[in-house]
Amino acid sequence: MKVLTKSILNRAAKLIVKRCNRVTDISRLYGRIIKIAPVQIPRGPVLQSRHPIALDSLFGVMKLKIPARLARPAILATVVSLSPWILCSSIQAQQPKTFTAEQIAEAVILVNGSRPILTQIRRNGLERGRLTRILDDGRSEEARYELRFVHGEKAEKDKVRLDQKTPQTEYSMIYGEGRIFGIINGSPFVPRADVSADFISQQAHSIDALLRYKENESKITSAGMDKHLGLDVHVLDLIDKANRKTRYFISARTFRVLWLEYEDTPPGGTEAVKFNKRFYDYRVAQNTLVPYRTVLLANGKQTVETRILSVTFGVKMDDSLFQNPNTASTNP
Repeated sequence: MKVLTKSILNRAAKLIVKRCNRVTDISRLYGRIIKIAPVQIPRGPVLQSRHPIALDSLFGVMKLKIPARLARPAILATVVSLSPWILCSSIQAQQPKTFTAEQIAEAVILVNGSRPILTQIRRNGLERGRLTRILDDGRSEEARYELRFVHGEKAEKDKVRLDQKTPQTEYSMIYGEGRIFGIINGSPFVPRADVSADFISQQAHSIDALLRYKENESKITSAGMDKHLGLDVHVLDLIDKANRKTRYFISARTFRVLWLEYEDTPPGGTEAVKFNKRFYDYRVAQNTLVPYRTVLLANGKQTVETRILSVTFGVKMDDSLFQNPNTASTNP
């Protein structure tokens, strides 16, 4: 098999542009590229432009409906966006399948939508869903939640608000300006140390932390490859600036994050708890990938299941949502 060069890619691009005129199906575009270069290309959101894009499936089969005068430039842009991955895949076909930590991380970012798209679209968002907690006595507790966030340049400048409603109570947890506080019945309160620690942990040990590893100046290292239940996975370690370590298990076929692991010692505790967070039901949301079901296990026992009901990115939010009510009242 020939290693793809820039000239081969240019010929491939010209051939595709020549044969596709008005409306093109992304899956057919993938097929044409694969015929020219029989290498594995990850399926996922690839192109986001200013022009109308109609998603016709959950993952992979995507249709671009664009005017004729814009069709060829859009197709060419798609091919160019795929070129680095095609080159990488072609080279790997010649060698043992070894990737650097950065290559793995960048592939995950590309499959999730690409860094420019994630930065633009996921700058802020609103997520609504349902939580199921397994209590210490084995009983389950249902809750509805709304998660609002605004990303800053780095994670420490993020603003996050989690509103939860159970049959017994309704309260909010808010992170902003480096502080955590709660609100219940319109009045602020100081959360327990374990509640605050869990709230921070859920943000720090997440897929988003990997997608923003460069912005957050986190260090990543590859721990090689592993096989779980017949699946080949890349194992990637991330250590953030607060020295928190997360190990990601990433599908070698799709480059989706299948699950992550981390250890955390509860405030006042002496032994670390081993956490395992698993991701299911990936769907396309505004041309980015989102796992709609997440399961959290602590020392092998399921503690929380989260199901997303809806998610919307690019939602404008008032700063008062992330302010302490006492502070907001003194700053009209």
